[in-house]
Amino acid sequence: MSVKNIKLNNGLEMPEIGLGTWKADETGVLYETVKKAVELGYRHIDCAKIYKNQPEIGRALKEVNVPRDQLFIVSKIFQNKHRPELVPGAIDDILSELGIEYLDMLLMHWPYALKPELETADFVASDLESVPIMDTWRAMEQLVDQDKVRAIGVSNFNQSILEKMLPQCRIKPANNQIEVHPYNQEKALVKYCQQQGIVVTGYCPLGGGSISVMNDELIKRIADAHSCTPAQVALSWLLARGIVVIPKSNHEVRLKQNLRTVTLTSDEIRMIGCIKKCERKVDPSRDIEELKWVFHEDQAECPLI
Repeated sequence: MSVKNIKLNNGLEMPEIGLGTWKADETGVLYETVKKAVELGYRHIDCAKIYKNQPEIGRALKEVNVPRDQLFIVSKIFQNKHRPELVPGAIDDILSELGIEYLDMLLMHWPYALKPELETADFVASDLESVPIMDTWRAMEQLVDQDKVRAIGVSNFNQSILEKMLPQCRIKPANNQIEVHPYNQEKALVKYCQQQGIVVTGYCPLGGGSISVMNDELIKRIADAHSCTPAQVALSWLLARGIVVIPKSNHEVRLKQNLRTVTLTSDEIRMIGCIKKCERKVDPSRDIEELKWVFHEDQAECPLI
């Protein structure tokens, strides 16, 4: 099954449905999932150094019967590699783990930095490090010049940060990957990014955990009307907004379903857009007050851009 592409601001095309791999860490399972996903039609694979599963993804990529130039591989620099002198080594490590010669997209995973010796996502305030975002970004721009990455972008960046960052960029971010789903709609941020020519990718597009998007009565009624799953409704709603989606599943049936979107009516799109809940699965400020500015820009400002 073919997936539509969305054009990035540098002319590259990115498949609008990808395979998410966050928390896909059962040994051997992801390897089989990636191979099956590519067989089914997935061409966009979303990765990250901190997911600690890139070697397994790389093993699978070696065995798929699809030319490299038909795949769109995304990865992310972890926060402990924000110092500009560490960025070249970070990309070399990512490419080595994935067994490829270049990335289609490299993202700055978060807008804050951690001390280089930290190798885990479990950290405390004293592990934070003061590295200007633009220092890291300029090092990423050089990777484009060196043909190690085809496009660069950001993840978890709010509008306030982007407004200060964009005038300083030689290469504008092509992508902002954020948590977005019917219970965390991010209307203002999505609109701003799209006005600036930045494609938005939605992670956790189905909610998950305590965020029960799939049990929402409106979404279930719409799913019944289209003889599809609530997941297909949620994904179709995001795609209708021009948002790239990266749902995760290890199950072949769901992998197939996630590729089969439905055409929602304008009323259905509007009704889902009127859901008033605002529930976020990921928020570092729940554990570290000093990071309140990441998702609560009305309460605190990014200290260093």
